[in-house]
Amino acid sequence: MQIISAQTPEDLKAFIEFPYQLYKNDPVWVAPLRSEQASQFVPAKNPMLDHCTYTLFLAKEGDRVVGRIAAFLDHLALDHWKQPIGLFGSFECIEDEAVAAALLGAARDWLVSKGMKVMRGPWSFASQEWGLVVDGFTPDPIIMAPYNPPYYNQFLQKFGLQKAKDLKVYICDAKEGWQIPQRYLTLTDVVQKRFGITVRPVNMKNLEEDVVTMTNLANTSISDNWGFYPVTDAEARTMAHDLKQVINPKAVIIAEDGQGKPIGFAMSLPDINLLLKGLNGRLGLRGIFRMLFMLPHIHQYRMWALGVLPEFQGCGVDTLLYRATYEALYTPTTRLEINYVLEDNDHMNNALYKLGVKDLRLYRVYEMAL
Repeated sequence: MQIISAQTPEDLKAFIEFPYQLYKNDPVWVAPLRSEQASQFVPAKNPMLDHCTYTLFLAKEGDRVVGRIAAFLDHLALDHWKQPIGLFGSFECIEDEAVAAALLGAARDWLVSKGMKVMRGPWSFASQEWGLVVDGFTPDPIIMAPYNPPYYNQFLQKFGLQKAKDLKVYICDAKEGWQIPQRYLTLTDVVQKRFGITVRPVNMKNLEEDVVTMTNLANTSISDNWGFYPVTDAEARTMAHDLKQVINPKAVIIAEDGQGKPIGFAMSLPDINLLLKGLNGRLGLRGIFRMLFMLPHIHQYRMWALGVLPEFQGCGVDTLLYRATYEALYTPTTRLEINYVLEDNDHMNNALYKLGVKDLRLYRVYEMAL
């Protein structure tokens, strides 16, 4: 076995293609679109690369690829965290501890050469795709959510990586009888009246600016959260472009105060993984047909982000956004995953449990001293 730096177009293609080979017989994995995976490594299509220095490694046995990993510095994160934390991601390998150790060792050595003192991951070149699944390996992963076999966790731990943070995923499933509790309807009526708050769906004719508005709200409202660093306007505008074809405007909600100033938002995304399942990463005519005719009928969503300005936190605005999302999306078959809630965010976790959500999945981000 050898570890090589993926430097040629052929190497990059092999890097992108490896998961499709690794998971081809996995009944749970949903193949992402190959074109979108390739775009992550094109600076013109992924503005996150504007503030990253990175390298890609392949593990090979002869001509056969048996694993991959990325190691990178996100200079925006380094500036925000004020700590020399390097990142690794895109980790995939066959069930062989030696292959995993060699890949992780290559990433570690590269980060050390760049002066990093901590190695953290898995971390993605796509927004909010962090961690490994440690509990809840089924059902199928939802849109923009990582998936991995259980043995990845053992390999990382044996290499010396330890838990940095767990990220919780909750589920609200109308088919199982979930409805928003009546007391929350009463509470949010009071909140709206007291603070003069209104909610509105995103404006599709002004989607790019609304996404920038939500990004600015997120940058202000969750700036102290573990793992956060600012999203740039360029990233927000790229996100708006990428989401325009799939977004349901009713599922993206902005809260405004009495003067019309945005004070919070909630963004839920239709689970297009339901449409991508079985396509092997290629849209084709079948995928295009699904997107055109089946997308409007999806009742499964991921609440991807929620934020409230600090001066309005603790006032029930977050609950108002949950209610607005519920009222916009509810059908007898609606299923909503609420993703990536920090395990120690007691305020949000307690509020969600009071809403009657159930635990679904747990992700873990690892780190080690270098």
